[in-house]
Amino acid sequence: MLPKVNQILYMQVNSVDPEEAQQEYKSRIADINENYMSLEVPLHVGTGKLKRLYAGDQINAYYITEGGVKNYFNTVILGFKEEVIRLVLIKPPEPEQITKVQRRNFLRVPAELEIAVKVTEQVMFTAITDDVGGGGISFLCEGRMPVKNHDMIVCWLLLPFRNGAIDHANFKGEVVRIKALENGKLIVMVQFAEIADVERQKVIRFCFERQLDFRKR
Repeated sequence: MLPKVNQILYMQVNSVDPEEAQQEYKSRIADINENYMSLEVPLHVGTGKLKRLYAGDQINAYYITEGGVKNYFNTVILGFKEEVIRLVLIKPPEPEQITKVQRRNFLRVPAELEIAVKVTEQVMFTAITDDVGGGGISFLCEGRMPVKNHDMIVCWLLLPFRNGAIDHANFKGEVVRIKALENGKLIVMVQFAEIADVERQKVIRFCFERQLDFRKR
């Protein structure tokens, strides 16, 4: 389902500044045509401050439809239009560019990312992920690592983005399954138990970008 007039659009600006890339803004869709989508000037979700944008800015955006489904797409600022209020013009998404993510069924993508894992104050190690999603991750580690089902672990996940920025997402996860591989390693499947929404959005953003990369191959 494509976005509609008066719908709220949430967005993050691709930036080489990791702190800026984490900030989330929201805006009301004022008009849609085949050439552009016009938005009210975005406001910061936390502070309510206006966001100054520039033509050419790359945007990661989503809107929410029935059932709590978040519809993600990438777009770009085309320019501005002065009416009763100043409007921001963005490139409208094509239907095939929209990725749907429901809270109970987050997109998962294969990815080899570095992750630091803390089991206890005495047990910490690094590993490589096997896949990543908005609801959890799985990683590969040596068979000697003392990890077991239902362990609560603290993790720091390294996330490289398409714009060259590198960020971390930290979360507390529960080990839900462990599988021993023939090479002696373990694949550990973890679901997020405690994760801030801004941290989850980083992971979802990475998954969305990775899925776009797969589609282009």
